[in-house]
Amino acid sequence: MTEQLKMEEAIGRLVKAEDVLLLCHKNPDGDTIGSAGALFWALKSLGKQAAVLCADGIPDRYGYMELTPFEGQFTPRYVVAVDVASIQLFGDSIRDYTRQIDLCIDHHSSNAGYALETLLDAGAAATAEILYRLIPSMGVHLTPQIADCLYTGLSTDTGCFRFSNTTANSHQVAAGLIGSGARLEELNTILFESKSRERIEAERIALDQLEYHFDGRCALIYLTREQIAESGVEPDELENMTSLPRMIEGVQVGLTLRQQPGGSYKISVRTQEGVDACAIAQRLGGGGHSRAAGCELEGNLCNTKAAILAEVERELAAADKEREQA
Repeated sequence: MTEQLKMEEAIGRLVKAEDVLLLCHKNPDGDTIGSAGALFWALKSLGKQAAVLCADGIPDRYGYMELTPFEGQFTPRYVVAVDVASIQLFGDSIRDYTRQIDLCIDHHSSNAGYALETLLDAGAAATAEILYRLIPSMGVHLTPQIADCLYTGLSTDTGCFRFSNTTANSHQVAAGLIGSGARLEELNTILFESKSRERIEAERIALDQLEYHFDGRCALIYLTREQIAESGVEPDELENMTSLPRMIEGVQVGLTLRQQPGGSYKISVRTQEGVDACAIAQRLGGGGHSRAAGCELEGNLCNTKAAILAEVERELAAADKEREQA
């Protein structure tokens, strides 16, 4: 079982660490890459050797972070996972480096405690918020490059400050990052206002298959691996497609199913207030936050739909009961 660390303890570990390998989760989003990137540059500024490893590689859209991917150039002596709630989220291709993880820095309340030590703040909107406090305490100045990385993590995990996990502190952190040189307009354009033609084609295919369930309270879209290949979209471009079903008027639960190369389905759950997305995902082996969570299931599309919809129905019924008793 993991040992929970205080901030100052985690800082002490990182300041002493050498040859640091930073691990991100597969299907990387802005928070896992941005948090790893910020810590990478912080460690480099302290004269340490560091590199970033992700099973799916570092997506091209985050090229502005100028990270060094791990390609075996050193033997890791200290391994840090950032924004990874469970061991299953790393991916099989980097299993050799996940056998012993020294430190996990995370903000997911569902964190499984797989690392030897964990710095967890479930109240943070993003892991980037934790690192915003941690990095200066390491004696590292928040450079524009580090600020870009942290802004990427914070803004993507809060949906550009629209999601319910956004707090007053989130805005204060964003203000601090802008003051440190984060390129607000450029990053917002890259992260939220630009879509490739391939991404638009993937959206078209998914919306052509839109399904409503439970009197329109749940909307579901899906993409098979054949359809993803047909669209030509890069996997990382599909990450922020998960909000589409929830945007529909009257929908309380939005589901996005994406078939992975190995055949399993990654399921993203997004909910409106009063319906617990994490509870839905956790019962299927996943986790996340109260309004945004996910899991991954083996099996064909029909069985996957049946499994997730059964949990959605259960949670909608629980939400109805709670409202009646209020």
